[in-house]
Amino acid sequence: MTDRTMKRQVLMFISVLSFSSVIGQVSYSIPEEMSKGSFVGDVAQDLGLDVKRLKSGKARIYTGDSAEYIELNTEKGVLLIKEKIDREVICAQTSPCALHYQVILENPMEFYTITVEITDINDNAPIFKRGEMKFRISESAITGTVFVLDQAIDLDVGVNGLQSYLLKPTDNFVLRLQSQADGSKMVEMVLQKPLDREKQDHLSLVLTAVDGGEPQLSGTVQINVNVLDSNDNAPSFTQKIYKSTMRENSPAGTVVITVSATDLDEGSNGKISYAVLNSVDDASEIFDINSETGEVRLVGSTDFEKKRQYQMRVQASDEGGLTDSSKVIVEIIDTNDNIPAINIMSKSSVVTEDIKPGTVVTIVNIQDPDSGENGKVQCYINENIPFSVSSTSNNFYSIVTDSDLDREKASEYNITVTCSDEGVPSLSSSVTLTLQISDVNDNAPVFEKSSYEAYIVENNTPGLSIF
Repeated sequence: MTDRTMKRQVLMFISVLSFSSVIGQVSYSIPEEMSKGSFVGDVAQDLGLDVKRLKSGKARIYTGDSAEYIELNTEKGVLLIKEKIDREVICAQTSPCALHYQVILENPMEFYTITVEITDINDNAPIFKRGEMKFRISESAITGTVFVLDQAIDLDVGVNGLQSYLLKPTDNFVLRLQSQADGSKMVEMVLQKPLDREKQDHLSLVLTAVDGGEPQLSGTVQINVNVLDSNDNAPSFTQKIYKSTMRENSPAGTVVITVSATDLDEGSNGKISYAVLNSVDDASEIFDINSETGEVRLVGSTDFEKKRQYQMRVQASDEGGLTDSSKVIVEIIDTNDNIPAINIMSKSSVVTEDIKPGTVVTIVNIQDPDSGENGKVQCYINENIPFSVSSTSNNFYSIVTDSDLDREKASEYNITVTCSDEGVPSLSSSVTLTLQISDVNDNAPVFEKSSYEAYIVENNTPGLSIF
């Protein structure tokens, strides 16, 4: 097994909480696309647990929002691949990519955090969304005129992702790449030799995108250029970058921003039309542009929790075939649209009345994907019961006894956990847990009175009961 197909790193931190619940953390790193049943890590060894403890504690994995790609083999105390993992499906372009799990044990309650980082392999070739790019270029276009090309898409990341482009032939055009702030490369075709419609009215070029993986993968697209008669001036945008913000719950049809370009030519050569160029992400499917006015509108839906920013390139073209491009950046603003989700990680249904104050009876996990104040959550329980709730770590709460229990006074408690975020208006959710109190022999028999009196007549029959 090579380092490329299997690489494992282990980091562990264990702390002991006051209520005797142990929290440990262990991390592993594995490549994507490992086959079902492949070894991930020896979690029992790395956490210092006896395999017998896994069985006695009914060890199980809590996945939260993560799909069940990993399973725990309690017989051997190891983690195995349950379902083949495609890094691009679970993380898209996000890096590093990781799955987060918790291992829960009972009697006593313990939970451990497991992080499995999924590393990329070169299993995706660069592709172009369109099979062909078309340009209508005037023969009067001057040397140095720039034409923006569609970017390729490579779902892999890092060195396996898109690295460079090649253009052939290069008789009239050369390729120029410009690095963007987001790490992508804007691809431009630059005229280096004047066109002559009388000699050649059509050019066919091939643009190739290559990644840096081993083996190297590539994708191509055909570029067709129709050479037109003279058009002296290209359109020019008033800004190179347009920026706008919008709330994630904005309805379809909302105007995001209006772009504008000018052209000094007259007649058809000065008439401008606008279009959204093919974008690296799905921005071209979320937004549309009015070809005549340059008004950019929302046509799809946005979700701040899934994507916080969209970038797209818009193009202004005149009827003589000359173009200019500009970047539009749309920032998505969060709204408080997610109710806190309460997940019961482990609970006791029955406890004895002699358990000590501070004993953990339930552990819950809270998930609220909103950001900022909208995602900050506080939890509390109903009053006048001998229990309290406290935060044990990020997103985890424990319910513990805070005074002695007495089954003779109360044999059952209904504990209602309510969690509210700090958004305006605040959103909340609640869950009710029923806890039975079992009896212990803590009461001796007692007489109803401290003394009794009896009177006996002297001729009473022997053996007669007095009381």
